Amino acid sequence: AYCYHGQTLLASDKCGEAIRSLQESEKFFTKAEALCKEYGETKGPGTTAKPSGHLFFWKLGSLIKNTLEKCQRENGFIYFQKVPAEAPQLELKANYGLVEPVPFEFPALNTHWTPEVLAAFDLTKRLKDDTAKPKPDEEVKPLKEPDIKPQKDSGCQIS
Repeated sequence: AYCYHGQTLLASDKCGEAIRSLQESEKFFTKAEALCKEYGETKGPGTTAKPSGHLFFWKLGSLIKNTLEKCQRENGFIYFQKVPAEAPQLELKANYGLVEPVPFEFPALNTHWTPEVLAAFDLTKRLKDDTAKPKPDEEVKPLKEPDIKPQKDSGCQIS
C-alpha cells in the first residue's frame, strides 16, 4: 500500500512524501520477505509453499526499488523537496472505485408455507417401507481381455 501510495504522491508532484512512503514500503517489504523465508524453511505439512519465491514478491520488490530510485533522482534534479521524518498516513477508506453495499433482507414468507405444510415434512412420521431393503451384491464375473500384440507394419512413417 505504501508503494502504490508513493507512486500516487509522485504523480501529484509530492516527491518528498513519496520518498518517505517508499522508504516505509521498503522497510515493510524486507520484514515480510524475511518472514516468508522463515515460513518456507519451517518443517511441517505446508513446506512446499515458498511465498518468498512467489512472483508477487519479485515484482513488488523491483517496483519498490525502481520507484524509490526514480523519486530520489527526480527530487535531486527537479523538486528539491525535504523528506519528512514520518511516513504519510494512508487513506484506509476508499472513496472511489467501490459501490456502496446493499443491505440484505430476507424475503417475506410465501402464503403457501403454512404450519400444516411444514408439519408434513416430519421425517419421524414416515411409513416403514419394506421395499427399501438393500439388495445383496451379485458376483462379478471376470471378462477375458483380448490379446493385443504390437504390429510392426502399421503404415506410419517417420520422415
